[in-house]
Amino acid sequence: MHTIDLAVIVVYLLASAWLGLWLSGKQRTVRDYFIGNRQLPWWAVCLSVVATETSALTVISTPGIAFLDNVTFLQVAIGYFIGRIVVAFVLLPRYYRGDMTTAYAYLGVRFGRGMQGTASVTFLFTRLLADGVRLFAAAIPMKIVLDAFELELSYFTIVALLGVATILYTLVGGIKAVVWVDVLQMGVYMLGGVIALVVIVQSLDVNFWSVAQEAGKTQFLDFTSDPVSSPYATVTALVGGALLSMASHGADQLIVQRLLGCKSLRDAQLALIMSGVVVFLQFALFLTVGLALYSYYEQQTIDQLGLANSDELFPTFVVDGMPVGIAGLVLAGIMAAAMSTLSSSLSALSSSTMSDLYQRFSRRPLDEARALRVSRLFVLGWGLVFIGAAALFTGTDNPVVELGLSVASLTYGGLLGAFFLGMWVPKARQLDATIAFAVAVATMSSLFLFAPELVGFTWYTAIGLTLTLGLGYLLSRRHRGDASGTAETDLSPRPDAEERI
Repeated sequence: MHTIDLAVIVVYLLASAWLGLWLSGKQRTVRDYFIGNRQLPWWAVCLSVVATETSALTVISTPGIAFLDNVTFLQVAIGYFIGRIVVAFVLLPRYYRGDMTTAYAYLGVRFGRGMQGTASVTFLFTRLLADGVRLFAAAIPMKIVLDAFELELSYFTIVALLGVATILYTLVGGIKAVVWVDVLQMGVYMLGGVIALVVIVQSLDVNFWSVAQEAGKTQFLDFTSDPVSSPYATVTALVGGALLSMASHGADQLIVQRLLGCKSLRDAQLALIMSGVVVFLQFALFLTVGLALYSYYEQQTIDQLGLANSDELFPTFVVDGMPVGIAGLVLAGIMAAAMSTLSSSLSALSSSTMSDLYQRFSRRPLDEARALRVSRLFVLGWGLVFIGAAALFTGTDNPVVELGLSVASLTYGGLLGAFFLGMWVPKARQLDATIAFAVAVATMSSLFLFAPELVGFTWYTAIGLTLTLGLGYLLSRRHRGDASGTAETDLSPRPDAEERI
């Protein structure tokens, strides 16, 4: 590493924060602060969705997956695309029909305040853990850079510095700042991936693809592995990826918040479907980088390279093998991408806290000015909590991309099941949905904690979905007729469930 690289990193991070503030405009209302008054262009939302859901995890961890094994992970991306199509035409129309600003407002209309609050709290907890992993992922390349300059900072210190910088521009700029910075960050780290691949290929005197083929690393489809325990068996990857994408993009406020910022339902559908194409290309790029690194490091193992785990592989190459200046830019893109994900989470968490919890259960209505101030306080509070959550994962040995997906999947099935229960089971009532949801989340959490090797993480969403729908349906059989006033076809909010943002 050269001093120029460190200077590039500092300048780029400052420029990213400045750009977010400059493009955000003035925030006058909570609606403007959280969904940009529904004036965001579809293509910007599309790129923001991709940057938010993958970011540093993809850049850091995905090359290591191909380096260690093969490219069967790409099957999950196909499942992601299928799931997005379902969300675009099944769930998004309902959100726009009700003029909602959070994903969980639908559950409030369909079941009542209790279920909306339960789903929102679950989202807050899951997002805190899942994006705590993402924030920690950003500290990995930063620590490698600082160690190269003999500046020994702990992971927690690095996480705190990144977190504080992100809190500042999210606090001021709202969702507009978040989306436009996402667009910039995604462009930079994708460019970094392309540059890294070019540099690796030019330094080799062998065909890296042929070497990878001989080692069995170019395998794309996997019809032989156990579909229950292997997360990348073809059936598992496609079904699990589709359900995971349906949950993350249809029942997770992190993504839904962006889609609700589009100018129309058609724009939101276009942004969502096209993001699936971009995600596939993104995964393909960084898996290819991993295959090229296999030849670059002469087929050595992670232990032979002296690395703690595969997540250090690509950052180490960037530090040691990239040209001066370019290395700094790529590392800055990795860190800034994680910052954009964190800012997205802060905005989503504060919007859900404000809309689904504070305003729904508060007996005193707020004027716009005070509501905006309270919303910013939620951003600040969640930002500080995030910094602490990221420190929990500094000792993990698993690829962070798999860990992040596993944690998020613990509640995704229950959330998606609650949405489908409301749409497909007219007799289901609030207590039915709440019990079924709670059982699903408890079951998946137990499986993750006590028997993670039993079932591949790509099945988590499917199991949670099945439990919620099945148990919710059985509980609904004890009722006569439809749930009073909450049929799925009627999305006009009831007086006690009115969305006030």
